[in-house]
Amino acid sequence: MDYVSKFLDYLAFEKKYAKHTLTAYRADLLSFQKYVIQTYDSNQLGEVQYPMIRSWIVDLFDQDLSKSTINRKLTSLKVFYNYLFKIGEIKKSPMASHKSLKSQKQQELAFSSKEINGVFDLFDTETWQGQRDQLIVEILYATGMRRQELMNIEISDINFSQKQIKVLGKRNKERLVPVSENLLEKIRNHINRENDKAESRTTYLITTEKGKQAYPNLIYRVVNSYFKSVSVKQKCSPHMIRHSFATHLLEKGADLVSIKELMGHDSLASTQHYTKNNLVKLKQVVRNKHPRSVFRNKNEKK
Repeated sequence: MDYVSKFLDYLAFEKKYAKHTLTAYRADLLSFQKYVIQTYDSNQLGEVQYPMIRSWIVDLFDQDLSKSTINRKLTSLKVFYNYLFKIGEIKKSPMASHKSLKSQKQQELAFSSKEINGVFDLFDTETWQGQRDQLIVEILYATGMRRQELMNIEISDINFSQKQIKVLGKRNKERLVPVSENLLEKIRNHINRENDKAESRTTYLITTEKGKQAYPNLIYRVVNSYFKSVSVKQKCSPHMIRHSFATHLLEKGADLVSIKELMGHDSLASTQHYTKNNLVKLKQVVRNKHPRSVFRNKNEKK
């Protein structure tokens, strides 16, 4: 029985996972299946035991993969075997007692307001590419949406009269994101410029020079290339702009529930992650606003 295909169908049609998530699961599972076939001369994933998985982990380390990458692959495997257990194909998951590899979690810092403002001085909007690149950064920072969500925006998703964009998020969940008139004007200008191009194009807002839908690495390259000019951070990714969106709203006094809705988080716990890098600001709030703050100088006027 082809357990992998059955599992992927379950994720696609019942769990409504996005295409790029399904692609990652498929790649991880097929990689493991290939290892089992080559090492143990078996194609029976339902009969796998944990020592076989442990052997695969060693092989992944030999490939110089990072702990975070290996953990992601093992998470795919764990979800897969939990599914097989759930539908009664196996009596116990071989991943039941597995613990994730310990790795030092890198803190992802937001860009400063100065860095954000500095980037917008770099775009050559006289060119089509410069205008598109500016729009990519503008939308990411103005809405906090994910890279994949930006790629999926079609022109028909933009409601100019209501000043909002329909966003297709994780697991195909839709949300409406408010946008400013200033951003809408830039979107209008870009659409009009696209319409003037001789080549046929897709219905997507952000495209390649050939008019095709943008792809993940294109968005990453745009963000990384511009922000490297204004930031000393080693990593300059689209997700850091999303992080900046949440952090800067929090610094300006926005409440977590509102930020949660704007970002399309399923739970408040995901949004609370952004408070961890904002402790200095939070301490200032307590110091300046709490009526009996222990941080306040006794001689200070309340």
